[in-house]
Amino acid sequence: MSSGTPHVTFLRLAANRLAIVLTAIFAPSGLAPTANSQVSAYAQGPTRTTVASLEGSWSGGGTVSFGGGTEQARCRARFRRAGGQSYTVNATCATASGRAAQTATVRQVGTNRYSGRFYNSEYSISGVIDIIVRGSSQVVRLTSDSASAVLNLSR
Repeated sequence: MSSGTPHVTFLRLAANRLAIVLTAIFAPSGLAPTANSQVSAYAQGPTRTTVASLEGSWSGGGTVSFGGGTEQARCRARFRRAGGQSYTVNATCATASGRAAQTATVRQVGTNRYSGRFYNSEYSISGVIDIIVRGSSQVVRLTSDSASAVLNLSR
């Protein structure tokens, strides 16, 4: 075994952790939609319910947890409408361990709630992504077999 092997193993673990963090970023948390990103869903008597659109660019950060450790992550995500209530997501995140890119598909599952699957092809990591929009913020939760993340993103 060469002296470089432990370093390569550490870098591989760090890259896997970063991939998980980046995946978490796909889902917006604590984000503030702009006025033109909101659409009226329906009216119920004198009260109107507004559903925030995910479409557009988001950035922010949060915490990624993995086998005994946590790291802070900074992310940028781009949401594109894929259908009436679904979006595709491309995100890139960075931690102290490295940088990773992910993709995801989410669909609306309730008023201001989105859920779907994420995937990182570079590290073959996949899992569930859940997004909750609250007023001008979003909370994104990512869960896989090896890690989890909670992110807050804004426009």
